[in-house]
Amino acid sequence: MKFVKTILGAGIVAVSIAACCSCDSSELPHADAGKPENVVVDRTAFAKGADISWVTQMESQGMKFYNSEGVEKECTALMKEIGMNAVRYRVWVNPVDGWNSATDVLVKALRAQKLGMRIMIDFHYSDTWADPGKQNPPVSWTSYDIGQLTKALADHTTEALSLFKKYGIEVEWVQVGNETRTGMMWPLGSYKENGGKNYTALTNAGYDAVKSVYPEAKVIVHLDGGHDISLYTRIFSVLKANGGKYDMIGMSLYPCWWNDEKGAFDTDWRPNTDACIANIKKVYETYGKEVMICETGMPVDNPENAKEMLGYLLEKTKALDCCKGVFYWEPQAPNGYNDGYGLGAFKDGRPTVALDPFKN
Repeated sequence: MKFVKTILGAGIVAVSIAACCSCDSSELPHADAGKPENVVVDRTAFAKGADISWVTQMESQGMKFYNSEGVEKECTALMKEIGMNAVRYRVWVNPVDGWNSATDVLVKALRAQKLGMRIMIDFHYSDTWADPGKQNPPVSWTSYDIGQLTKALADHTTEALSLFKKYGIEVEWVQVGNETRTGMMWPLGSYKENGGKNYTALTNAGYDAVKSVYPEAKVIVHLDGGHDISLYTRIFSVLKANGGKYDMIGMSLYPCWWNDEKGAFDTDWRPNTDACIANIKKVYETYGKEVMICETGMPVDNPENAKEMLGYLLEKTKALDCCKGVFYWEPQAPNGYNDGYGLGAFKDGRPTVALDPFKN
């Protein structure tokens, strides 16, 4: 998800970060590069993680990261030091500048793999941001009919995941689409098109592609508005009616929204957070699928409030057997990064107290 004030829903490879965007698989390292050394990965633990997809781009811009003592650290290693055990990376099809391409994601995933961190892959099925306000197909797919679109989605998913597997990446979760409250790859992939059959066909094509490469990976259908029970009922009813295949339900929860009248974010996070907890229970009871909070975040300028929210969210979700983890979205981003993102959890390259609950 990309924000512009309003909410819409380590084994570093032997390739320079600057060159990453143009590298092909022949330039990538040996498959053993990502194997952790004497690291035990507990895949039964509650996932405490972050989406840090911006990290290579930030590094190319000269940004650095430091722990609370002021020691410079690579960002992935810093997330582990903070107390996280998982990371999430988005994948775009043909990004103009190369960031978030499959090869860029591989660079980042190798670091996480080396550290023994669990990995979630988030396919947007676009050349850029896919979120509730836009679900545009890749430019090269715009003339495709639904059959061609379904095949292209499957091929892209298989190709990217096969690259990761070739280099030893152990992918645990895969999102088939990002915040697909209205479907994906409009207009053909709209959840309304053809009675939801097109959206379901695309979802199922992604599911089958994931299982062909990583049979044990959990496939996630991810929506925004984790507090909105009616949204989840609508989309998952469509999938159920059309034979949709998935293993987990993914939610985004941004409990404090931008208030135009105040010219600031609201600070009362409790109502939307409690509604999200209730929604987790409801969708599990209704659809029998486990849940993951794939994204959350709070205004960066009030870290104590963010700490309180995150501590509460972790406490409540850990108490639910059906909820398997919580991921903060781009916490390492400075205030205003990427044209206005204000829900990070770092200041001057250091984590704020907002992330302290991950230590427990």
